[in-house]
Amino acid sequence: MGRKAGEQRARVISALDQLRKQIGLALGAATNARKSAENQLAKLELEQSIVQAGIEQAAADPRVVERANEPEMAGVFAWLDTVRKQFYGEWSDGPNRLRELVAASAPGAAGKPPGEWLGRVGTHSGVIAPELWRIGSAVVDGGDTGRTPGTELTFDVAVPLLDESHLSITSAPKTRPSIDALVENLLIRVLSTFEPGAVRVHLWDVGQLTAVLPNFYALSRTSALTVHDPTRLVDLLDELAGHIRRIHAHTMQAGYTSLQAARRDTGRRIEPWRIAVLYGNGEELQPEQLRELKRVASGALAAGISLILVDVPTALGGAVESISLLDERHAITSMTGSDLVVRLDRPLPAGQVGTAASRIAEALIAKQGGPRSFADLLPTELGKDRSARELRAPVGFYEGEPVEVVIGDASPHALIGGPSGSGKTNFLYALLGSLCARYSPEEFALYLLDFKEGVSFAGLAPGRKDESWLPHARLVGVNVNTDREFGLALLRFLADELRRRSAAAKDHEVTHLAELREQDPDGHWPRIVAVIDEFQYLFAGRDTVTALATSLLEDIARRGRSQGIHLVLASQDVAGIEAFWGKPAVFEQCTLRIAMPKARRVLSETNQAAVSAPKWHAVVNHDSGVAHGNQLAHIPDASAKGVFPGLQQRLWERYAASSQRPRLFDGAHAPVLEESRAFTELEYVSRPKALLGQSIEVTESARGVELSGAPGRNVAVLGTTQKEALSILNSAVRSLARQYQPGEAVFVLSCLVETCTEAVSGLCDWLAGAGHKVELVAPADLSGRVHALADDLSDVDIKRIVTLYGVDAALPALEQKSPGQASGLDQLRVLLKQGPANGLHVLGWWRGVSRLKDTLGFTGTDDIGAWAALDVQGSELSPFCAGQVVHWAPRPGRALFFDRSTHSAPEVIIPFHQPDPGDEE
Repeated sequence: MGRKAGEQRARVISALDQLRKQIGLALGAATNARKSAENQLAKLELEQSIVQAGIEQAAADPRVVERANEPEMAGVFAWLDTVRKQFYGEWSDGPNRLRELVAASAPGAAGKPPGEWLGRVGTHSGVIAPELWRIGSAVVDGGDTGRTPGTELTFDVAVPLLDESHLSITSAPKTRPSIDALVENLLIRVLSTFEPGAVRVHLWDVGQLTAVLPNFYALSRTSALTVHDPTRLVDLLDELAGHIRRIHAHTMQAGYTSLQAARRDTGRRIEPWRIAVLYGNGEELQPEQLRELKRVASGALAAGISLILVDVPTALGGAVESISLLDERHAITSMTGSDLVVRLDRPLPAGQVGTAASRIAEALIAKQGGPRSFADLLPTELGKDRSARELRAPVGFYEGEPVEVVIGDASPHALIGGPSGSGKTNFLYALLGSLCARYSPEEFALYLLDFKEGVSFAGLAPGRKDESWLPHARLVGVNVNTDREFGLALLRFLADELRRRSAAAKDHEVTHLAELREQDPDGHWPRIVAVIDEFQYLFAGRDTVTALATSLLEDIARRGRSQGIHLVLASQDVAGIEAFWGKPAVFEQCTLRIAMPKARRVLSETNQAAVSAPKWHAVVNHDSGVAHGNQLAHIPDASAKGVFPGLQQRLWERYAASSQRPRLFDGAHAPVLEESRAFTELEYVSRPKALLGQSIEVTESARGVELSGAPGRNVAVLGTTQKEALSILNSAVRSLARQYQPGEAVFVLSCLVETCTEAVSGLCDWLAGAGHKVELVAPADLSGRVHALADDLSDVDIKRIVTLYGVDAALPALEQKSPGQASGLDQLRVLLKQGPANGLHVLGWWRGVSRLKDTLGFTGTDDIGAWAALDVQGSELSPFCAGQVVHWAPRPGRALFFDRSTHSAPEVIIPFHQPDPGDEE
C-alpha cells in the first residue's frame, strides 16, 4: 500500500512539473507577442507621424527619441527612408506624367493654351476625336524633394467628351458666368479642332429666349449652331432621338456597334459629332421629359452625340463626368472615382471668341460653296438612270451635300405642304427637273394637274411662243379649280392603268414592277408619277365627285406602289380636307413628306421642324413625318426665268422625236372645234354623231350624240346662256356636215332669237360653202315648214337636220291652228317622235326646262334622248334623267350632258369656242 501511494504521488508531481513548463512556455510566447505588437504599433505610429509631420519632425518626437537606440527601430528608420525617397520621387514626377498624358490625349486646341489656336480654323479631318479636353489645372504640394518648402506642383486637368462621356455641371451661387466660360471654353476648343462642319452644337436654356452663349452666334447662320426654343425641349430631344435611331440603323446595317467604330474602320467621317448643351437652371423637368432625356443619353455616345447638362436635376446612366463648382474659379471633378479640386481656366476674351466663331462660319460657308444652283441638281449626262426599283433624285443641298428624294416601294407617295409664298412651286420644279434629267421618258412618265387658278405647269406643254414641251409629261392640266371632274378623270385613268399593270403582272406571275420589267423586257412599263397641286379642291364638295375621288385615291395609294404608280399631292393647307377625316389610308401611304417653311400638319403632330425652317428651304422626311427622319435642304431657284426652260429645251431636243406631245387641258380656255382631234378625224358614215363639246378626260376626246333611227334621237339644249347654246348647236351642225356627202342631207335652220341671227346666218353660209343643202326658215314661216316636214316625213329619202334656236319663242305661233287642222306644235311633236326613224332629227334650244315640257306635252319626255343643260339647276333635270337625282350647279363655260342611250349618269362637258361670224371659210 505504501509503495503504491508513493508511486501515485510521484506521478502527480511529474504532471505538475509538465504543467508548469507549459505555462512557462505560454507566458514567454505571450511576452514575445506583446513586445512584437508593441514594436509593430510603434512602427505604425512612427510611420503615421512621419507621413503626417515629416521625417525630421518625427525624429524629434519623444516616443521616437526614447526608442531610437533600440535595434528593432533601426530597420524601421531605414525602411521609412527608402519609402520617403520613392514616394516623393513619384510625387514630384506625377504632374509631369499628367502633363504628358494630357498632351498626348488632348493635342492641339484640345489641350494647348488659347494663344496657340484661338482664331484659327481647324483642320482635323474628324475621323478620330481627341480623348480629353482641357478645363483647367490642379496643384499638389512639392514636399521635401529639394524644393522650397510649400512649393506647389501644377498639372493639367482635362475631361473626356466626344464619343467618351457626357458632362454634368452643377453650379454654386453666383457662378453662372463661370459656367458659361467653362462651356464656351470647351465648345470653342472642339470647334477650333475640327474642320468646319464636323461638329454641330445645339443650345437650349430653359430660362433664356436669347443670348445663350452669344459669342457663338456668328455660327447660327450655318448648320454648326442651333439655338432651340426654351419651351420646346421635346423638339430637341426628338431631333436627337431621331439622329440616334437613324445612325444606329445605318451603323448596325454596316456591321458596327457605334459610329466611332465605323469611323475607325472606314477611315472617314460618316456623320458629324453633335454636342447638346442643356441649361436646366435647377428647374424640375416633366417626368416624360426626364425619361426621354435618359433614353437619349443612353444611346447618344454610340451615335456621336455628347450631352453637357448644366444644373439639370437628373442622374444619367453610363459614362458621365461630373463637375461641381465651388466658387467662381474652382470646381470639383471626379477623376477615376476620386474628387479633385480644379482651378478653372480663365474666361476667354469675348471678342476673340466671337472672331473665331465668325471665321469658322465663313470657312464653313466657303466649304459648302455658297448657295447652290439648279444646275447643281442635274447629272453630267441625261437619262442614264433606270427606274425599275425606284426613282431617286436630289432636290437640294445641306452643308454642300445633296439631299435626295426617293420614290419607290418604301416611300411610294409624297405629301408636300407649304403656305402661299413658301416655295412649294419652286420645289416641284426642282423635283421634276432633277427626275427628268436622270430618267428618260421610257423610264418615267408624268401626269401634272394644278387645281389653283394659275398656269404653273402650262409651260411644260407646247405653246404659241415656245413649241418645246417636257417629253416626260403625258398630261398637263392647269386652271382646273372649277373642274373637279378632271381630277376624277385622272384618278380613273390611273386606276385603269393600275388594273392593266396588275393583269400583266399576273400573266407573268410576278407582283412588283421591277419583276414585271425583268420578265417583260419588251413591254412599256415606265414609273408613273401623278402630281396634283392643291389637291384638296378635288374633295371640296360633299357630292358624288368627292365620294368617287376618295375611293379611287385610296385604292391607288394602297396598290399603286407595287405597280410603279406614285402620287405627289401638294397643298397650301391639308388641315381642312374633310373627305379624309376618319380615312387615313391615303396619308398613311404618303410616307414621303416635304414641308415648306411654316407648313402645318404635313409632318407629324409633334414635329415642328417646318416652323423654324428658313426661306428657300424644305424639310424632307421619308419616315411619315416623324422627327428622326428630318432632312433640311436648301432648294435652288428652279422657277426663275429661263432656268427650267433651259433644261426642257435640252430634253425636248433629245427626246421629242420619240415622244408624244402631252395633252394640255386649260380650264380657263374653251377648246376650238376645228383643233379637236375628234372633229378633224370625222369622216363620212351612215350613222353620224353630233359633237356637243369636249369631254373632261385624260385623253382628248369629245362627247356627241349618235343620230340613228332609234326613238328619241333628238337633242335639246337647255338654258338661257346664249353663247354656250350657240356653241353646242354650231358644233353639232358642223360635225354632222363633215359626216354627210354634199347633197346627202338638208340642213333646216330657224332662229327665233333676234340676237342670234347673225351667228345662224354665218353657219348657213359655212354649210353652203361646204356644198350642203341649207334652208334658213324665217320665224313667221316656221309653222308652215314644220307642217310640210311632218306631212312629207315618210316620203323623203334625204336626211334632214332641223335646228331650231329658241324654240320656246315660237310656241305661241306653233300653238295656233286652223279648224280641222293640227297645230304647228302638234306637228313638231310628230317630228320629235317619228322623225328619227325617218331620217329626221331635231336639234333645239329651249331657254327653260318648263318650256321644253310644254313643247313635249305630258308623255313626250322620251322623245328627247339627249340633252345638254347650261344654267339650269340639277333638281329641274330629273324628269329627263330617268327620274334620278341630278347633282349639278351651273358654272360658266360648262354644260351637263346626258344621253339616255349611253349614260348611266350625266357628265360635264366643255362647249367648244364659239367663233365670231365670218371667221370661218
